[in-house]
Amino acid sequence: MACCPLQITGLIFGGVGMVGTLAATIMPQWRVSAHIDSNIVVFETVWEGLWMDCISQLGIRLQCKFYDSVLALPQPLEAFRALMCIAVILAIISFLMAIVGVKYTHRTKEDPRGISVFILAAGVAFLLTGILILIPVSWTAGNIIRDFYDPKVPTPLKRELGAALFVGWVSAALLIAAGAMYCSF
Repeated sequence: MACCPLQITGLIFGGVGMVGTLAATIMPQWRVSAHIDSNIVVFETVWEGLWMDCISQLGIRLQCKFYDSVLALPQPLEAFRALMCIAVILAIISFLMAIVGVKYTHRTKEDPRGISVFILAAGVAFLLTGILILIPVSWTAGNIIRDFYDPKVPTPLKRELGAALFVGWVSAALLIAAGAMYCSF
């Protein structure tokens, strides 16, 4: 029974990481317009996400538009979409496997081998999901930082790190922690 609090903690971390993965995938704030001019009056803020672009005018009006064509998207964006969708599906599956493993841990103590299969599978799936999230989030952040400091990129095209990237990093950390907890059994 000493492992049960650790399993419950892993389940909570995995659940929060799963919700964060879904949120980071849907959020349009992957890349946010950078205000680096000397002008302090800013009328528009541009958000760029995996699925849509949004423009906020004076913080009052928000207009979002989904990308028109999947075929017209840059290849990295298509790959990031695919990785994040796979990560969402894998996060849900691993969370369900973790629930089954924790549920049977409390019910049966006669067959610890059958229980450990679900726990280990959930742990490996959580670890894989965390790594899948880190790839597009960190790659996007690296591109944003590179372009921000590149003098050849025009000032209106410079972007900053958006909130979705931070949600993705926290979700990946929680999923990796949950996976490590479950793999330690």
